[in-house]
Amino acid sequence: MEGTNPVNKKLAAALSGGAVLVLALSGCSSDDGNDKLNSWAKEVCDAVQPQAKKIEAANAAIQKQTSDNSTPADVQKTDAQAFQDMSDAYKAIGAAVTKAGPPDVDNGQKKQQDAVKELNDTSTSYGDLQKQVAELDTKDQAKFADGLKDIATELAKLSKSGNDALKTLEEGDVGQAMAEQQSCKSAPSPASATTG
Repeated sequence: MEGTNPVNKKLAAALSGGAVLVLALSGCSSDDGNDKLNSWAKEVCDAVQPQAKKIEAANAAIQKQTSDNSTPADVQKTDAQAFQDMSDAYKAIGAAVTKAGPPDVDNGQKKQQDAVKELNDTSTSYGDLQKQVAELDTKDQAKFADGLKDIATELAKLSKSGNDALKTLEEGDVGQAMAEQQSCKSAPSPASATTG
């Protein structure tokens, strides 16, 4: 089973970059008296939290599958499910940002629209990866490993792109308002899962 393991490790490494995207939604800290913005931030943070957990769990499943001596069929099943979960999670975050409406800041509408487009594009990309994994030939170890390599490459690109509009959405007052929200403060980070 030597063939798929190093490749799946690459996949896991590329994936952990993607988790940063959602954890970025957990903001920094400061305080501001803008009630409208605070209620917007609360709505978005409350919706993001369960999705961030879903993305973390999908990452963890892929990581676990890389450390075991897994068969191609197991890797395929786990990865396909993880990509589907990620696709669903990004779509749900996009829907939450849409539902919350534009934040009460300069250029809020454009920032919101750009972030939603980016989240939806990311969701679509994970959906495409899910299809690619599902179509890999698990009977041929070498072909399967090659297919995983291609997916790892796509994934690396995806985790590098994909959060510019979100960063823009979270600049300044929006980020500060989000940082005040309990649900954003408690967005899961890999370390906090074991303590608390």
